[in-house]
Amino acid sequence: MYKLIIVLLLALLGSPAVAQQKGKATFYTRKWDGRKTASGERLYNDSLVCAHKTHKFGTLLLVKNPANGKECVVKVIDRGPYVKGRIIDLSIRAARELGILNQGVAVVEVSVYKKPTEVPYKPEDIELPDLEMEVTQGNTIVPQWQDSIVTNQKKE
Repeated sequence: MYKLIIVLLLALLGSPAVAQQKGKATFYTRKWDGRKTASGERLYNDSLVCAHKTHKFGTLLLVKNPANGKECVVKVIDRGPYVKGRIIDLSIRAARELGILNQGVAVVEVSVYKKPTEVPYKPEDIELPDLEMEVTQGNTIVPQWQDSIVTNQKKE
């Protein structure tokens, strides 16, 4: 009996996360604008954010609408949707970019967004100017903030 429980726990904990999901997506109504979400962040209609049941807060997801080929990247800031058969709730802007705003509910493909690891361009070599932070007097080097003290002492 104990062996069966251990095998089941290992199977559940060791199973990799779903690489890609396909299912129905909906979007938040305008009344949610400015309200706090489960992560503590506020939801704004013009942001590219979403609610997902299992992905960690802050995860970037690539959402694609297979009907028209449009896609966008959204950030997980909330939990849900809690309606059977739905896999993601999108902000109004994300729904607009995917072209599902008029439909209300649409089938989408969701996967974790991976940023490219390469730098897309070589930064320019910038030559910084030399800054003089000291004033020389004879053979000794005196910091500029002490220069006025040294000059006043010589006058006396």
